[in-house]
Amino acid sequence: MASLRDIKSRITSTKKTKQITKAMQMVSAAKLNRAQSKATAFLPYTEKIRDVVASIASGSESDEEGISHPMLEAREEVKKTAYLVITSDRGLCGAYNSGLLRHTLKTINERHQSPEEYGLIVVGRVGRDFFKKRGMPIYQEVVGLQDQPEYAEIKNIAATTVDMFTDGIFDEIYLHYNHFVSVISQKVTETKLLPLNEFDTEEEGSETELAPKTNLEYIYEPDPKVILEQLLPHYAESLIYGALLDAKASEFGARMTAMQSATNNATDRIEELTLVYNRARQAAITQEINEIVGGAAALD
Repeated sequence: MASLRDIKSRITSTKKTKQITKAMQMVSAAKLNRAQSKATAFLPYTEKIRDVVASIASGSESDEEGISHPMLEAREEVKKTAYLVITSDRGLCGAYNSGLLRHTLKTINERHQSPEEYGLIVVGRVGRDFFKKRGMPIYQEVVGLQDQPEYAEIKNIAATTVDMFTDGIFDEIYLHYNHFVSVISQKVTETKLLPLNEFDTEEEGSETELAPKTNLEYIYEPDPKVILEQLLPHYAESLIYGALLDAKASEFGARMTAMQSATNNATDRIEELTLVYNRARQAAITQEINEIVGGAAALD
């Protein structure tokens, strides 16, 4: 049985741990609010670009066939697939990283027979280290992003990712990240980034993800083809940035929940140790009283 000093030391160390986890919980809550606000503010911008792109690509009354672009066309043969995986730089966020990485690894193993058939573009130190340890091909990586990342921080990797598709290095690109559902729920999500051809399958009476949500007619200057060539790469880059903002909100939500759970566990542990400490202390006092009474009786 541990001594009173040992139990007291464990209670003290657990209290210090609780203070740390409580502070991390509060910091994560504040960061989550900012991340949610930023992701929500960016969403209308992405939706408007999507509407314009879909409007040009689907055509109008004067141009029934619409306008074609390599970024809108699926390749006849998919020789190589890229996966852009967004993870965190730090741990202590529950199953946020492990669930996503397991999903990505399972998807790759199911779809591909060899490393020549796929490539990885990784955001976050945890994902980078995970794939490097397994010897998987990483074409690009970015670590050390701010908690509230700016577009300029990921513009290079986003632009390079789009260029690798247009240059034919990859025939399709998927985004893997955690979508923010609520503070206690994050959904592992796969989204096809390129090619942008979802609206090609639009059915009458339905609205696809990239189909225009309004009946607005746009006037383009100089002309729709030039606008589309400039807008499509920027739209793909904005999808990456939007997914990053969403993933950051999920990360802070997961870390806040994990730290809250750790704080609650520390509270329970402190109560258990305090009870053990009080019982041991009472037993020691009782034993001392018995020894004093026994000694006094022996003197009589």
